Amino acid sequence: MLIDSHCHLDFPELAADRAGVLARARAAGIDAMVTISTRVKRFDEIKAIAEAHPEVWCSVGTHPHHADEELDIFADDLIRLSEHPRCVAIGEAGLDYFYDNAPKQAQETGFRRHIAAARITGLPLVIHSRSADVHMGGILREEMGQGAFPFLLHCFTGSADLARTALELGGYISFSGIITFKNAEEIREVASFVPADRYLVETDAPYLAPVPHRGATNEPSFVAHTAAKVAEIRGIGGEQLGRETTDNFYRLFSKAKA
Repeated sequence: MLIDSHCHLDFPELAADRAGVLARARAAGIDAMVTISTRVKRFDEIKAIAEAHPEVWCSVGTHPHHADEELDIFADDLIRLSEHPRCVAIGEAGLDYFYDNAPKQAQETGFRRHIAAARITGLPLVIHSRSADVHMGGILREEMGQGAFPFLLHCFTGSADLARTALELGGYISFSGIITFKNAEEIREVASFVPADRYLVETDAPYLAPVPHRGATNEPSFVAHTAAKVAEIRGIGGEQLGRETTDNFYRLFSKAKA
């Protein structure tokens, strides 16, 4: 049993053959997945996918790339939309200073609004963090001091220091196909020390297909390759990894039902 905790079934690369994508996921033993929101203003499309497929859940949020496009979205809007029965998370939101597609201040403003929504609803905040480790760690510490909220660092690409900060604050860490790439030694180090009750696996499909599919369009069935690599790093069997990550998923995404 495996769960793809982060994919984008609304993106064109997967939408064109969504029925096939879901069938291949079932055949690969993927029991559930979360299709993640990147624009609140497209939430109707996201929730419709989750409504149509019992194995699919969804989130609501604004990706940092689009933060300046949705500054008219406030925590109250996120809270209201998250009441949908298939919505199990807030986000993805956060900081991306690698691409800098949106002004840094807009990213931070949006991120803090998402944190507020997660704090009030108790739903996990799915965090996108790239090339922003110091600022991310600082915001997480500051905001946690104002009241706890559950969170997940998705598609982890940060430093061991950021991972330790997140774990200290009660967060979870999710590993994507990047962990199979040759230059991902620091991520593999993090995967080796994350506690057994704090890690998940994901695809971030249609991006970041793991070896041996690197370069292809990623899809939820490929999470099995990421899971196998994480199990190898941790020195455990695939069955144990499946059990641990599934338990962790339902603990964090507690609104989802097995």
